[in-house]
Amino acid sequence: MHRHRFDPWSREPVRGFTLLEVLVALSIVAMAVVVLGSSYLNVLNSYEVVRRGVMINEDFAFARKQVLRQPDRKKLEQGGDFETADGRRARWEVEITSTTLPDVFNVAFTCEIADPVRPEPERAMQTFTVLRPTWSVDAGERGKLKEEVKRRIQEIQGTKPP
Repeated sequence: MHRHRFDPWSREPVRGFTLLEVLVALSIVAMAVVVLGSSYLNVLNSYEVVRRGVMINEDFAFARKQVLRQPDRKKLEQGGDFETADGRRARWEVEITSTTLPDVFNVAFTCEIADPVRPEPERAMQTFTVLRPTWSVDAGERGKLKEEVKRRIQEIQGTKPP
C-alpha cells in the first residue's frame, strides 16, 4: 500500500512504506514459504510411501506366484524365502486344508517382507481356494469326496442313485 504522507517539518509529501508495512509484508511472505515448503515435503513423502508400497506388493505377488506354481504339496508346506531385487528378505508359509470337494484346497498364505531400512517387517495374509489334483494325498479319500459330490448333485437334480 503506497500512501502519501507529509513530513511535519517541511509539509512535503514523503513517499515509501512504513516499517510496520514492510514487516507485515515480510511475515506474509515467510508464512507462504513455510506453507509451500511443507506442502512440497508432504508430496515427496507421499511419493516415497507409494513407491515403497508398490515394491512391497510386487514382492507379495511374486511369493504368491511361487505358491500357486508349486505342484508338490510337501515342498509347499515347508514354506520358503527369497531375496528381492531391492535387498529385502521375503519369507512365506502356507497352511493347506482340504475342502468337501475333491482336489480343491483352501490355502492360507502368509508372507513377511523384511526391509533393512524399516524397523518392522511388512506382513500380509491371504486365503484362496485352488484346484490341485497333485496335492491329493489319499486316493481313497478322493474317491469318497467324488461320491459325495455326485450324491449331492443327484439330490439337487431330483434323481436318486440306483
